[in-house]
Amino acid sequence: MSGLRERALAAEAAPRERWRHRVGSENVALAFRIGLIAAIGIVLALSTDAFLSTANLLNVLRQASLMFLLASGLTLVIVAGGFDLSIAANLTLSACLAAAAIKSGSPWLGAAIALGSSVAVGVLNGFAVTLLRLPPFLATYAMLWILQGLAFHYMGGLEIYGFPAAFRALGTGFLLGIPVPVYLMGVVLLAATLFTRATNFGQELYTIGANRDAARLSGIPVGKRLLLVYVVSGLMAGIAALVFLARVNAADSGMGEPLLLPVIAAVLIGGTSLFGGVGSVLGTALGATILAMVINGMNLLDIKAQWQPLVVGVVLLAAVLADLMGRGRRERIG
Repeated sequence: MSGLRERALAAEAAPRERWRHRVGSENVALAFRIGLIAAIGIVLALSTDAFLSTANLLNVLRQASLMFLLASGLTLVIVAGGFDLSIAANLTLSACLAAAAIKSGSPWLGAAIALGSSVAVGVLNGFAVTLLRLPPFLATYAMLWILQGLAFHYMGGLEIYGFPAAFRALGTGFLLGIPVPVYLMGVVLLAATLFTRATNFGQELYTIGANRDAARLSGIPVGKRLLLVYVVSGLMAGIAALVFLARVNAADSGMGEPLLLPVIAAVLIGGTSLFGGVGSVLGTALGATILAMVINGMNLLDIKAQWQPLVVGVVLLAAVLADLMGRGRRERIG
């Protein structure tokens, strides 16, 4: 009898132990990225006086926040073992639809259209993965082309530009000297961190990403959880669409295309594993900051544009390799 009790207690304690081990490993990975940000900052500060200017640092934060808003939803999808290649195309279509409504004089209607359409895309992605059981990469890659085609058809090769100043403040405005998108990043970061660390739903996403079959056997509603994270990814694409639209003051059918690869890079630099079960939204925020600093530094140092993708690729590869080696070492020790 006592043996059964001991085994029951051990089984009950095992998930908590795994959770503590994961959080500890995650904290080490986050500390590594904070150190990397400090190292890049020191190098750039010694290389150019312009880097430490207030205007430039705020610009870096603004660029990082725009990437983060789009990358935050993708992070949750990847943590749960999925993927979403349609986020940038979702942003494009949502921004184009919103632009027409905003230009006609109704910013609130434009915002509602952007959020509604982006969430609808998330629902479709979720159904494709959970009900049709399509591979996430294939389902969202197909959705990318569908959304891009709809955006091309809707815009007809034209551009919508010139929005009200009140709406533009969402992307270009300041509050107490800080860009408005940075506040949005802070709100999303806080909410997502509390969600993943302090709720059963958030912890279940890691379980699903680590072992979907085991999660299903333990009673987790895997299909519903996956559907919801794709909806969240769609919602964040809609929010990012509004901020990006306000920032550039124009909408066209190709506006989101350059964002896809940098956003994926920010997620990976932040330590999220493409295999699922590992990563954090805070890590993605740090990854977006690292990427924004590298791009900003290359511009300040007048590095030719054709070399910039190479440098970003090297930084991405170095960060991912260092993280993999660190995780392997910690797992052997742990």
